[in-house]
Amino acid sequence: VSIMDKPGEHLTVMFDSRGVSLTGYGLTYQGDFEGMLHRVTNGRLSHEMLVRAVKTEGEHLKAIDATAGMGEDGFLLAAYGYEVTLYEQNPVIATLLKEGDSVSCMEKLMDPVDVIYLDPMFPKRQKSGLINKKLQLIQKLEPPCSEEKDLFDAAIKAGPSRIIVKRPLKSVCLDGREPSYILKGKAIRYDCYVM
Repeated sequence: VSIMDKPGEHLTVMFDSRGVSLTGYGLTYQGDFEGMLHRVTNGRLSHEMLVRAVKTEGEHLKAIDATAGMGEDGFLLAAYGYEVTLYEQNPVIATLLKEGDSVSCMEKLMDPVDVIYLDPMFPKRQKSGLINKKLQLIQKLEPPCSEEKDLFDAAIKAGPSRIIVKRPLKSVCLDGREPSYILKGKAIRYDCYVM
């Protein structure tokens, strides 16, 4: 790691007046929750697949997004009413998100939690033009699907009421474990485990 006054040849974490961003390979990405507001307003939130997968009702609900990435899914859960804790293992992504390591944090978890959400990065697709610039940059930082079993084991040990796992539509279940129910979309699905 080196500190420089201009972007390097490959991936660079930029700190400037606009905040923290990831740049490289002709792409730049920065988290943008304002751009997600249209997904949670005017009755649209209830149509989000993740919200429908969670299904939990009640007050003072707590969720962990243990593969937080840039925080978009955690944002949806928070908008639905959850108190959400975001964990991220990759130190560069964590810098962009400003949080910590998911496996070790879940192992130290003391308070009960209602939902743990896992979104292990999907395998690389052949048609890279279909992958948005955020995923293109993040896949250069970290290999997809790393430490899936460790994540799942840590989530189970934390003792949530449900674990929700995002998967490609036609992929095998995470760690080969059959879910309690599945919610399918056009390209992805949510495998839901009731504990």
